[in-house]
Amino acid sequence: MRVGQTLRPGQRGARRYTDRFGDRLVCVRYRYDSARQRRVTTVEVIVDEADWSPRVRPDAVVGVRVAWGEAEVARRVKRAGGTWDGARKLWRLRASSVESLGLADRMVRLEGH
Repeated sequence: MRVGQTLRPGQRGARRYTDRFGDRLVCVRYRYDSARQRRVTTVEVIVDEADWSPRVRPDAVVGVRVAWGEAEVARRVKRAGGTWDGARKLWRLRASSVESLGLADRMVRLEGH
């Protein structure tokens, strides 16, 4: 079976499915079965949604928030190889090191990493 066309919700040819499935509709596909000489219409519908947070690679560089006055925590981060990022006002360190220090709840994703 080959896919002839993929339509987004609201496009001509997908409107009745948009009316039927509403915001849950992702796309409509028209497939063609040359052996049986049939056109098959399929729809992709969202059936479930849940919160999701992508995992951080252990070798990724992340930020670690250390409040003013937490000198001991800052020393531990620095000993683990952390470097101070004055522009962002946080420490930069590999994610695996942050986890081993028990500071995962202070981890901040950096853009571009």
